Amino acid sequence: MPVIVLLGPQGSGKGTHGKFIASKLGIPLISTGDIFREEVKKETELGKKVREFVEKGELVPDEIVVSVVKDRIAKPDCSNGFVLDGFPRTIQQAKALENLTKVDLVIFLDVTKETIIDRLSTRRICSKCGAIYNLKYMPPRVPGKCDVCGGELYQRSDDRPEVIARRLEEYEERTKPLVEFYRARGLLRRIDGNGEREVVDRALEKLLREEGLL
Repeated sequence: MPVIVLLGPQGSGKGTHGKFIASKLGIPLISTGDIFREEVKKETELGKKVREFVEKGELVPDEIVVSVVKDRIAKPDCSNGFVLDGFPRTIQQAKALENLTKVDLVIFLDVTKETIIDRLSTRRICSKCGAIYNLKYMPPRVPGKCDVCGGELYQRSDDRPEVIARRLEEYEERTKPLVEFYRARGLLRRIDGNGEREVVDRALEKLLREEGLL
C-alpha cells in the first residue's frame, strides 16, 4: 500500500506527474487543490472560506486542509495506497499526516524560479474536465478549446504574476522546510523537474522501479 507525497512549488508539474505516477501504480491521485477548486465552484461553505485565502495568495489553514485529507483518504479507493499532491505544505501538516498514515516515499520535483514563472503564466485549464495545457509547451489543438472534451480553457486566478510571486514567497517560507523534514526521515528523493514532461516521467518511472514499487 504505497503512500507517496509529491513536493514542489506551483508550476513544478505535481498535478501532471502525479497523474502519471498514480496511473502507473493503479492508485488514486489526491490533489487538495482540485478538491478545493471543486468546492469553490460549487460555492459550498468550505469553498467560500477557501476562495478568501486563494484570492489573497495565502495558504489554506492547516486545520481545514488536514480535515479534508483525512476524509478523502478514508474512502475505499485509497485502501491500496494513494499519491498526495499539494499536501502536506507545512511541517504541522506533515506531522498531522504521520498520525493519519505511514508515508513510504516523498518525491521532490525541483524546478527553478524562472521555469515556474514561465510555465504558470502560460498555463491554461479546461473549465469542464480539468485537463491542463501550456500555451508554449503543450498547447491545445484548437486555441482556447480542450482537446479532450471541447470545454473552454481559462487561466487560474492564482496564475497571475503578482499572485505567483506571493505564492513563491509562501512556498520558500513554509513548504521548503518540508524537504529537510523528509530528508531527515530518509524518505526524500529529488527529481529534476525542469525538463520536458516525457523526460521527467521517465525519471519518475526509473525511481519507482528502484524503490520496488513497479
